[in-house]
Amino acid sequence: MYGARHKRELSFESLAQIPILRPSIHARRANLTVKFQDLYGFTVEGNVDDVNVLNEVREKVRQQGRVWWSMEANKGANWYLHKSVSEGQSLKASLKFSALANAITLKRLIRKGIPPVLRPKVWFSLSGAAKKKSTVPDSYYNDLTIAVEGKVTPATRQIDHDLPRTFPGHPWLDTPEGHAALRRVLVVYSFRDSDVGYCQGLNYVAALLLLVMKTEEDAFWMLAVLLENVLVNDCYTNNLSGCHVEQRVFKDFLAKMCPRVAAHLEALEFDVSLVATEWFLCLFSKSLPSETTLRVWDVLFYEGAKVMFHVALAIFKMKEQELLLTHHVGDVINILQKTTHHLFDPDELLTVAFDQIGSFTTNTISKQRKKQEPAVMKELDQRVQRLNSLKLEENNIPSQNAECHST
Repeated sequence: MYGARHKRELSFESLAQIPILRPSIHARRANLTVKFQDLYGFTVEGNVDDVNVLNEVREKVRQQGRVWWSMEANKGANWYLHKSVSEGQSLKASLKFSALANAITLKRLIRKGIPPVLRPKVWFSLSGAAKKKSTVPDSYYNDLTIAVEGKVTPATRQIDHDLPRTFPGHPWLDTPEGHAALRRVLVVYSFRDSDVGYCQGLNYVAALLLLVMKTEEDAFWMLAVLLENVLVNDCYTNNLSGCHVEQRVFKDFLAKMCPRVAAHLEALEFDVSLVATEWFLCLFSKSLPSETTLRVWDVLFYEGAKVMFHVALAIFKMKEQELLLTHHVGDVINILQKTTHHLFDPDELLTVAFDQIGSFTTNTISKQRKKQEPAVMKELDQRVQRLNSLKLEENNIPSQNAECHST
C-alpha cells in the first residue's frame, strides 16, 4: 500500500475505492474478535458489530465524497478558498451573502467529513499551511533537510529513541523508509523552532500527517501550522506549560458542562489529566481509531483548538452513566480507554461534541487560559525549585560521606 519515496513524495494507494469489510461466516456467527486494516493501514481489532459500524461509516464517506465532487463541479475546484465575510469588508450585499453561504456550507461539510482523496488538498489550503509555505523559498524544506543532516542534539537523540515506538507494526511507518521520512520531518522542525525542539507526542502527530499528505514537505508544513497557528503556544515546550494550562481549562469546562461526572470523579480523586494529557498532546492519534481521529482533525484544522475541548468533553458525556457507577480510578480509566479505542463512528462522537456540549468561543477559552496561567507557572516554578533542592542534597551527600571517612 505504501510505495517508495520519490523526490520526497510518498506514493500511496488511492483511497477513492473504499473497501467493504467482510468478516468470515464463522466470525459472524460466533461474534468473534476480528482483525482488519483500516484505510490508513492500521490493524484494528473489533467484533462483528464494530465491522458493521465501520461499513456504515464508509458508506457515508462515499456519499459525502459525491457531495464534495458535486460542489467542485458546480462552484469550481477551489470553491472553499473564496474569501469569507469579515468585519469592514466593502462587498456588495449579494457577494457578502454568497461568501457567508459558502462559509456556512463549508463548515457543515467539514463537520460531516472531508473525503480521504481530497483531504490533503483541503487541509493544506484551509489550515494556512499553503500560505505559510509561500512566505519562504520553494527549496526551504530541502535546504533545511540538507543543512541539519548529521547534526546531533538532545532533540534528535529523543527522536531516534521514539521512532521504533511510533505505531509499531504499521506496514509503512514501521519500516526503514517510514522511519527515515518521519525522522526527517521531526528533525527539520526541531531546528526550525528551537523553543519546541521535539516533544514526545509529536512523533504520533507527524506520523499520521505523513500518511495523509502527499509529500514529506507538505506533512512538515502541516506540522508547522499546527504548532505555530492552530494550537496554543507553549503546548510542546520543555516544561509543557501550555499543555498544563489546557488541562486546567478542560477541567473547568468539564465541571461546567458535565457537573455530575466532574463531581463524581473529584470524589474518586480522579485527575482528568491522567487521560486527557495524552489526548491533547497526541491530538487523539493514540486513542481514537485513525479514521475517527482524522475526522476530528478535519474540524481542528478549520475551526481551531476549541475542537479539542469539544471532543474531549464529548467522550466523557457519552459515558456519563457508566462513569457515575464507578468506584475506583482504574475503572474510570478502563471505561475511557475502551470507549476511545472502539469509537469507530466519528459521526456519533462529533454529534455529541457539537450538538450536546454547550457552545463556547475561542475568546472564552482564551480568557480561561489567562485565568489559569499564573497558577500553572507558579506550580512549575515550585517544581523546578524542588528538583534543584534535591540535586543540591544529592551533591552534598558524597562530600558528607568523605568527611565521615576522613574523621
